[in-house]
Amino acid sequence: MDFNHLLKDIQESNYDLVREKLITDLNGILKANIISYYSGFNSPRQEIDYSIKDSDIVGLIVANEGLDPNLPLYLILNTPGGYPTATEGIVKFLRSIYKTFYIIVPEMAMSAGTMLACSADKIYMTRHSFLGPIDPQFGGISAYNIKNEFDEAKKEMTKNPNTATYWNQIISKYSPAFYNTVCDAIKLSSELAQEWLTKYMFKNIPNNKKIIDSIVKKLNSNNKSHSRHFNYDDCLNMKLNVELIENNTDLSNILDYLVPTYSLTFQGTKATKIIENHLGKRLVNFN
Repeated sequence: MDFNHLLKDIQESNYDLVREKLITDLNGILKANIISYYSGFNSPRQEIDYSIKDSDIVGLIVANEGLDPNLPLYLILNTPGGYPTATEGIVKFLRSIYKTFYIIVPEMAMSAGTMLACSADKIYMTRHSFLGPIDPQFGGISAYNIKNEFDEAKKEMTKNPNTATYWNQIISKYSPAFYNTVCDAIKLSSELAQEWLTKYMFKNIPNNKKIIDSIVKKLNSNNKSHSRHFNYDDCLNMKLNVELIENNTDLSNILDYLVPTYSLTFQGTKATKIIENHLGKRLVNFN
């Protein structure tokens, strides 16, 4: 890949037009609708919310303008994750329009982004792209860690009442109903992933419950770290329906240009999240 050529294209044109041309080229290769949902979280700025949230549905509505619902949709996804309920709204919106839906992960689709990937018919990954555990986050803290803290406090105070003062100080930072909220979020993440895998990715696979249960267990088992990465081979071993992007030379070559173009856009502008289609319809979030 010639980065000097890419930089020259950007200097002679602008970030938006260079990305638009590359996404249009993808449309020509795949003969399908292309929407890109790209967050700049890989080059984070302080106090910026990069997460999947309810307001993102507006960007997807904009990016859906002019697209042919009879053609498949390929969603290019780069996200640190976010709110399961917001992700559920996105899946309901896209699946109400498109019968065939694929997700391309050129870099990372973590947490709720992995949940979103579970709603696709197939996930396209590179050798250096990743999915992640789907356990929810609260203020950057794993829901499992919060639950374990509550459970340990209850156990220790029952076993040794003299520790009550210490443990009350630890868990007093949370509201009384917070424990139930955390448990509900963990349960919802699993339920949504299981529902989407059943309805979409494995809909044509008979006796699929054992496979789906195994996938959800591996994705939502805390895995010692919420930031743990699952690469293509990990996802293949889980039995997710994944395809290696490098097997399609034309697709791989375009993404080799598109990914750094997004990075340069986030570095050179105040954009933090871009949702756009191959027709140039876009909504950009700025800090």
